[in-house]
Amino acid sequence: MDILTIGEVLIDLTQTGKDEKGIPQFAANPGGAPANLAVAAAKLGAQTAFIGKVGADAFGRYLKEVLAENKVDVSGMAVDADHPTTMAVVSVDATGERDFSFYRSANADVMLCKEDISDEALKAAKIVHFGSVSLTADPSRTATLDAAARAKKLGATITYDPNYRANLWKNKEDAIAQMKAPLPLVDILKVSDEELPLLTGTTDCESGTAQLAQNGIRLIFVTLGANGVFYRFGDKTGHVAGVPCKVGDTNGAGDTFFGAALSKLCKEELDTLTVDKLEGILAFANKAASITTSRHGAIPAMPTLAEVEG
Repeated sequence: MDILTIGEVLIDLTQTGKDEKGIPQFAANPGGAPANLAVAAAKLGAQTAFIGKVGADAFGRYLKEVLAENKVDVSGMAVDADHPTTMAVVSVDATGERDFSFYRSANADVMLCKEDISDEALKAAKIVHFGSVSLTADPSRTATLDAAARAKKLGATITYDPNYRANLWKNKEDAIAQMKAPLPLVDILKVSDEELPLLTGTTDCESGTAQLAQNGIRLIFVTLGANGVFYRFGDKTGHVAGVPCKVGDTNGAGDTFFGAALSKLCKEELDTLTVDKLEGILAFANKAASITTSRHGAIPAMPTLAEVEG
């Protein structure tokens, strides 16, 4: 297995417009950053698996089907009979920017337990990936951190996306503390230009990533929206330009970028990776993210390998 992702899978009720009476219309799109990343990487040729928890309901069945249809191994997905599948309502403004409202205080994704993540699944993966939405509450917080620590001991490369959603946390201080907690376990980190100052206190990519690298993180990406990506690879830094597009919806763009990058990096060794090879991988990831951004939805918008290479 190239990549195992752990965390939330949910229904994004995404606004699609208004009817003739002005009533907002919503589409039930599959979502959740780790699930999105697993699909993005699978569509680009990686072998991926997803471990998370859904409710014993129609949305839960649908999410499992969507991941399986997109060639993600869902044998490790758990079903919770007592808690419903998590939902997020995503409103999109005229520029394509998103506003999230979550319905998950007692929902299935938060109920992921240590026992739901086997050593066998962790041992089989070259890369084990998670995000910070899993860290907002227990039991998923403890389960995720425990799995990352076990995977590290088993020799996996640990990748992390501190995907900040303000309304999922009690306050910003708690969010920052919990988002920073896994950093010493991480080999490859992706942050957005909005998350960098949360974790480092600076908007400067050079000094911010230098600070993050002190945790032992070997490869750091700072995504810059339309401006592409800044990277730090050991003591080397650089920038790879974005690919212009007409924005349809930014939902899933970051997950597509990281999934695309990891679909290539899972075939490489960080010890022997060259800067030229890395910059080629990041150009590929920028193009994949641009294609997703030009469409609507997250998983439904993700490109195939032929589209990115074409």
